[in-house]
Amino acid sequence: MIPGRRSVVLKSPREIEIMREANRHVAEILELMCAAAVPGASTWDLDQIARRELKARKVESPFLGYHGYPATVCASVNEEIVHGIPRKDKILADGDIIGIDFGVTYKGYVGDSARTIHVGNGPDPEAVKLVQITKQCLDDAIAVCTPEHRLSDIGRVVQTLAEAHGYGVVREFVGHGIGTRMHEDPQVPNYYDGPKKRLRPGLVIAIEPMLNLGSHEVRVLADGWTAVTKDGRWSAHFEDSIAITDGDPIVLSRPQTQWR
Repeated sequence: MIPGRRSVVLKSPREIEIMREANRHVAEILELMCAAAVPGASTWDLDQIARRELKARKVESPFLGYHGYPATVCASVNEEIVHGIPRKDKILADGDIIGIDFGVTYKGYVGDSARTIHVGNGPDPEAVKLVQITKQCLDDAIAVCTPEHRLSDIGRVVQTLAEAHGYGVVREFVGHGIGTRMHEDPQVPNYYDGPKKRLRPGLVIAIEPMLNLGSHEVRVLADGWTAVTKDGRWSAHFEDSIAITDGDPIVLSRPQTQWR
């Protein structure tokens, strides 16, 4: 999703705890969708799982209706980078990769996360490496989410690792602040574009590297949403919501056992 530009809003410990709960719902529902992303399933099926879970948990979708977006999930397959609209005729095949991007609004606060997974048992080694390195870019970015670092360090570490493996770093779509709105300031590029301010305790951001096997160039399909690689090569996308503290970051969208 495309962030807007407003002032930075720092969060209190109480607000961060609410966002942790929002992201717990996100992580659990994402896990259900990932388990259902098997050969023969459609991306529409994943959206239906999300809708059922949102209703059962009495939480809301920040995606549905956002600037007219028609679904609760972004499901992007192979050369689709981000914002893939779920469709009944978009059928997953063995060896595909799919990026699933999902969010929840809970008590007025938004959780947001994404992951790319392999479909079936026949992933191409090139695709396996792309997914692994994109995930590593996110982990490396989270590691510099401390007050000793600057916002620009996030993009620097992502770009350095990605380009060391020959991948294109998408520039048209970036990470973002998050809170009572899905997209708040600051923007969080996945590339280095000059020094930025230091990270401050209370800042909550969504970091989401998007790497392409080939060029970083993007085009948007006629539906006005689905972004694909211009050269048709595959792309991977990961995202976590992170709270900056006086010490180590809190990765809100993962269980604490999965980070440090």
